[in-house]
Amino acid sequence: MDKIEIKSDRIGEKYFKINHPSGLTMLLCPMEGFSTSYAMFSTKYGSVDTCFKTNKDMDYVNVPEGIAHFLEHKMFENEDGVDTFERYAKTGASGNAYTTFDKTAYLFACSDNFKESIEILLDTVTHPYFTKETVEKEQGIIGQEIRMYDDSPEWRVMFNLLQAMYVNHPVRIDIAGTVESIAKIDADLLYRCYNTFYNLNNMVLTVAGNFKVEDVISAADKVLKKAEDITIERKITNEDEHVKQKRVVQKLPVAVPLFDIGFKSKNKGETQNFKDMLLDEMIIDAIIGETTPLYKKMYTEGLINNGIHGETMPGFDYICTMISGESKDPDKVYSLICDEIQRMQKEGIDNETFDITKKSTYGKYISVFSQPESIASVMLNTHFVGLTMYDLLEEIAQTTKEQMENRLRDNFKIENSSISIISGE
Repeated sequence: MDKIEIKSDRIGEKYFKINHPSGLTMLLCPMEGFSTSYAMFSTKYGSVDTCFKTNKDMDYVNVPEGIAHFLEHKMFENEDGVDTFERYAKTGASGNAYTTFDKTAYLFACSDNFKESIEILLDTVTHPYFTKETVEKEQGIIGQEIRMYDDSPEWRVMFNLLQAMYVNHPVRIDIAGTVESIAKIDADLLYRCYNTFYNLNNMVLTVAGNFKVEDVISAADKVLKKAEDITIERKITNEDEHVKQKRVVQKLPVAVPLFDIGFKSKNKGETQNFKDMLLDEMIIDAIIGETTPLYKKMYTEGLINNGIHGETMPGFDYICTMISGESKDPDKVYSLICDEIQRMQKEGIDNETFDITKKSTYGKYISVFSQPESIASVMLNTHFVGLTMYDLLEEIAQTTKEQMENRLRDNFKIENSSISIISGE
């Protein structure tokens, strides 16, 4: 069993990478002085993985939208009828799970009985149980969840934006799918997706906080069996560089209109997309951060309230940046942001703004290392794109103004942007 120490000379911290005989990669970060532990057992499988093939398939397989999320829900049921949450209740752990566009994660937090809880986590995710009856029951439950999100202004403003920006890519589809798509899911399809993506060679276990490395290894030795080698090939979507629609508006009951402004960037592969995310975050801060002239102007004129924030969403074959907020005049905000981007593309980023932005971003990522939950999440996210947790700090520390300016010119093109608005009824 390989045990590799991954260390940061910059901040003097370390964690361990263990290649377990089962095929599972384990990233373990014991933290002295902490009373809690946080563990995540994750698969590189999300809502966009609707077309794939393995080394055993002659051609690509298409599966219904929303099946990754559906599978996540079903994994908490067990053949003996005992719900996983009941098992966690006996150890005092708090369990949960989530599905994103590109991953599914199962997790727990605890302050006692860590060894028992980690065994529950590993056992739950490696023992699927699906029947016709339980699948049909879940279709009704998730159907209600989908309808609930259809009425959520915060959810709709984001997915309306993605549907406006993307022509073909499945990132434009709700993570839970649609009522029509989940109706096509059956037990056989769930097992097919499980056996493909829940292979231990496609998964990672990340643990941070108050625990013993030996306890994790012991639990893995007890619960996990050697996985069959598998190669998964995801079909890259042929996506046009331009947006599908410049502006989309939906009416829902909101006191102040919501907006999401999106910039669709070029795909450069998942590792580079993740690195570019850091540049994009710095660029957003340079454009609409709270210390910028544009932010002060919009706030003083009453165009924004409760702040305005941005995020970049990198994936296997896509990357986009979104700026979100509330405004009585979202189109005016969009216009001002576009004007500022074009000005900065022409004039460049001034040295003071660059220094402030870089230091702010570095400080934000340094704070990640103060909590077990955030460390476990960052170890997971970086591992799936071929990086280490500490590579983030190195990327930020080595960022130059020229890199930011080039990224701003090449990937924040006004013609490749859209705005989504939720206005009051």
